[in-house]
Amino acid sequence: MNGIGIGAATAILCALAVPSLARAQNPIVQTRFTADPAPLVHDGVVYLYTSHDENDATGFKMLDWQLYSSTDMVNWTDRGTVASLKTFPWAVQSNDAWAPQVIARDGKFYLYAPISIAGRPKNVIAVAVADKPEGPFVDVLGKPLIAPANDNIDPTVWIDVDGQAYLYWGNPDLYYVKLNKDMISYSGQITKVDRILDYQEGPWFYKRKNHYYMAFASTCCSEGIGYAMSDKPTGPWTYKGPIMAHDARATGNHPGIIDYKGGSYLFGFNYELNFAMTPMHHERRSVAVAKFNYNPDGTIPNLHWWDRASAPQLEALNPYKRVEAETIAWTSRLKRDQDRPYDWAPGVTTAGDAKSGIFVTTTKNRSYIKVAGVDFGSAGARRFIATVANGLPGSMIELRLDRTDGPVIGTLPIGETGAPGVWQERQTSIAGAIGTHDLYLLFKGSGDRSLFDFDHWRFVQ
Repeated sequence: MNGIGIGAATAILCALAVPSLARAQNPIVQTRFTADPAPLVHDGVVYLYTSHDENDATGFKMLDWQLYSSTDMVNWTDRGTVASLKTFPWAVQSNDAWAPQVIARDGKFYLYAPISIAGRPKNVIAVAVADKPEGPFVDVLGKPLIAPANDNIDPTVWIDVDGQAYLYWGNPDLYYVKLNKDMISYSGQITKVDRILDYQEGPWFYKRKNHYYMAFASTCCSEGIGYAMSDKPTGPWTYKGPIMAHDARATGNHPGIIDYKGGSYLFGFNYELNFAMTPMHHERRSVAVAKFNYNPDGTIPNLHWWDRASAPQLEALNPYKRVEAETIAWTSRLKRDQDRPYDWAPGVTTAGDAKSGIFVTTTKNRSYIKVAGVDFGSAGARRFIATVANGLPGSMIELRLDRTDGPVIGTLPIGETGAPGVWQERQTSIAGAIGTHDLYLLFKGSGDRSLFDFDHWRFVQ
């Protein structure tokens, strides 16, 4: 090597191969099926609330609501289940935890959720309250906020500059009511909105500059995302066209739109992970995101579909502070020689408990986590430390840069970790981690069981 050590040579090569920051790989959550995205910006963080399709769902099978967070729009941290049908014990408990939205007011967070009650009509809208974005959310009424009627689903809420809050909802018709300042009651009559061209369901109501917007899932089936605009919070609404045109790859949709760190973002969902596993259509959906720019007149361009739209990473990730293992840009499983070609296979999943919080599990052999845009700096990393539990003999984490077959910067033996549920630190030396790279954590071991549980990690300079 002409006097240059292997570690030094690897460092030089890696520094020369520094990639630009990543783009979101849609769908942005791969550890479970998610739908009905409801983003909330609070204290510099995007909190993304979603509904949750169960793994064995064929039709709609939905029992709880999930939360993810990000500050870079590419790496998303699993915050776990924030509410479920059990939050509302008076509701039907077997299904129908449909599209939610959360909004903040006066230090409280209000979750509006469509659920079902016994009898017909069954659709109601409930509200739960929390002191933090991640909950726990508590039912404060013990009854519906919006009484039962056919298709009382998909609530969306916005607080106008004068302090008046509006709650919209409905499929196939759109309704609204003015919420009181307490956000758990309303005044006046429920008003039915004049029909908006191509409106089906999943409304998303907000104001930007001098315009009010009503984005929605366009007429089924297939569904796209359309929108209307108004100069008043109660309309009349003028249809403006598609944000995403009707697409045969989607029988449903639900938009969520925010501004964050100087950019504008559309959330929705696709069925890509379902169809990666089966050619059959099931209601197993997956949330996606795209950045866009408003036109000068405030209208929204047609973004076409998720295979043409994504979001860039806004900032690099700092690996020298604690990073939750459930912070993931992508997870899948490496192919074996005998496998048929595939773009995605189920990788890791997450679990949680009151003591440990959320952690990564199902770390089977050849599964991996990608963390995008990790900035190791010019000095580079010297050590890697991970907190793990429930380890099996021979298990390990292989650390690679930029690709699943990229340069190896270190291998961390895990092995047996003692008593079940007891977290232990493991660490190893690192060479070649300089500059900004995508980091791949590859899990290796024998058999087809979960090799260990994984709580958090960090590098040391």
